Amino acid sequence: MACVTLYAMSIRRAADVPVRTALAGLTALALGVLTALNARSLPVIGDGTTYAAEFSEAAGLFQGNDVRIAGVEVGRVSDVELRGDRVLVSFRVKGAWLGDATGAAIRLKTVLGQKYLALDPQGEGTLDPGRPIPRSRTTVPYDVLTAFGELSSTVDRIDTSQLAKSFDTLSATLADTPQSVRAALTGLSRLSDTLATRDHQLATLLGNTRVISQTLVNRDAAVQRLLNDGNQLLSEVNDREQAISSLLDGSRRLATELSGLIEDNDTRLDPLLTQLDQLTSMLQRNQDALAAGIRGFAPLVRLGTNISGSGRFIDGYLCGLILPSFGPLNEEGCHG
Repeated sequence: MACVTLYAMSIRRAADVPVRTALAGLTALALGVLTALNARSLPVIGDGTTYAAEFSEAAGLFQGNDVRIAGVEVGRVSDVELRGDRVLVSFRVKGAWLGDATGAAIRLKTVLGQKYLALDPQGEGTLDPGRPIPRSRTTVPYDVLTAFGELSSTVDRIDTSQLAKSFDTLSATLADTPQSVRAALTGLSRLSDTLATRDHQLATLLGNTRVISQTLVNRDAAVQRLLNDGNQLLSEVNDREQAISSLLDGSRRLATELSGLIEDNDTRLDPLLTQLDQLTSMLQRNQDALAAGIRGFAPLVRLGTNISGSGRFIDGYLCGLILPSFGPLNEEGCHG
């Protein structure tokens, strides 16, 4: 009975081993997946320490934009969110020191409006990751696209005809003023007349400028990729320029060497080619003779096949062995 009990316990323990192995494997797999998903947040292999800064507006800064110190990229923007009347920008920095008086600014990266976060490390202590950089030490850029949009909206609200009448009235009222003042007023009146006559064209121009600006803003990522791909293509062509030049030089030298080789061996190649032509002619004649012999030998082969094809003997007959003097055995002859 004790033997049976021990045997059952051994079987149960053997069955528990694969279960423990499976549980350990699933646990290791889950830890690996969690590590891969949070790799950027790890202290050693991650993107670095997370800091934050307060701005009066986002100014076109998005998640994933560069973080730079003195033009050198040191991290990425991780989040841009609204906190009441201000914008909180979270970013990661790796391999750079930030002082407790560090300033931050949103600056223009490309002419198409892409931005980046610029840091100015200052101070004697170390910047606390738990306290964001206050708005007093952050600045935002002047947006040209926004200025064009506001200019277009402002011009749309201006009554240029009324403005021209106002300048004309002012010029007539001050007609008795000194010549310098009258000249200035006359210039202002002409300017107002020009604005009034070109009102529609100016409004159309500013409207189109606003549309183009908005289109560039909406297509910023696509245009940026296009420019980056163009730069990569030009860099690749520039890198392969030396290889292409070497290939062309080698081809030219090879052509020159082959021309010289043909000229040097022309007297030797001519007799060789003549003998080669004679050899090929002789081989052709032998081939024709061999083909004719095969065609002549074919009937004999067929006759031998017919004679020996009936079994283990030769089946045939012979005509003309008995002389005619012995009697007309076959009056019709061998071909009758």
